[in-house]
Amino acid sequence: MSFVYLILGFLILILGGNWLLKSAVALSLKLSIPKIIIGMTVVSLATSAPELIVSLTAAVKGSTDLSLSNVIGSNIANLGLVLGITLLLGNMEIKKSFYKTDWPMMMMASVLLFFFIGNDDQLNQTEGFVLFGLLIAFLVYLLRFQKTAVVDEFPDDDEELPLFKTVLYFAIGSIGLWSGSELLVRGAISIAQEIGVSERIIGITIVSLGTSIPELAASIIAFLKKEKAISLGNLIGSNIFNILAVLGLTAIITPVKLVDQKLMSNDIYWMLGIAFLVLPLVFLPKGSRLNYKDGIVLLISYIIFIFQTV
Repeated sequence: MSFVYLILGFLILILGGNWLLKSAVALSLKLSIPKIIIGMTVVSLATSAPELIVSLTAAVKGSTDLSLSNVIGSNIANLGLVLGITLLLGNMEIKKSFYKTDWPMMMMASVLLFFFIGNDDQLNQTEGFVLFGLLIAFLVYLLRFQKTAVVDEFPDDDEELPLFKTVLYFAIGSIGLWSGSELLVRGAISIAQEIGVSERIIGITIVSLGTSIPELAASIIAFLKKEKAISLGNLIGSNIFNILAVLGLTAIITPVKLVDQKLMSNDIYWMLGIAFLVLPLVFLPKGSRLNYKDGIVLLISYIIFIFQTV
């Protein structure tokens, strides 16, 4: 039954996130809210909602290692797996915003998380407020100075819905995310107990991969529709949101305590390393682009990380 809970949880999370996203886009059209605001707030929240709900649910249940490993694993998967696969499908031109704001902000958030947890083996409420406050400041900066940061990948897919359908999709999506996370966390904890592995290993592999499915699906859909491949900025934005919003909000509600020291002695270094690796890949051998060779490097890095973890 543990595996059934896990699979059902994944499926319901994906459906819930999709319905929540539909309602968000419909609401933006109805209220004439600019795409930049929707892209960096509601849509970012919707695509990171699986990580947020899973981390919150796990932390409240006392499984704080699952909260940390879910975010750290998702950030590694977003760049190592999702970006790697995306680059195998086509080249990616890199905008100036990558090295001016996006990448530095991701590294700052990652290093800040490293020092906060390394200081006393936990992420407390004050540190949660600092992380979430940094996210608000970053969003304000983007809205004021970098309005081209968000590109609407599929404008033809935007659909106006009647108000009752918008509310219905929002309600169903929210319930789906909550129930899916409950099943996913229950299944993950049960599997960890049954096969005698730590919550960290389950979180850093299976759960983090599952919560990265929306980003992976988006990149494949972009390729199949012959649209511009999902931008590096959007993936980096997801990693920023995971640390500053997901762990920030979780820590505000309940302290996130470190149990398995390997999260700090091994996993977080992989997160920092792969995040840093993207910078030289962008500029070498030719500047401001990524191609299939870079995708292979990222995928190999992710595979090595998974093998040495399990």
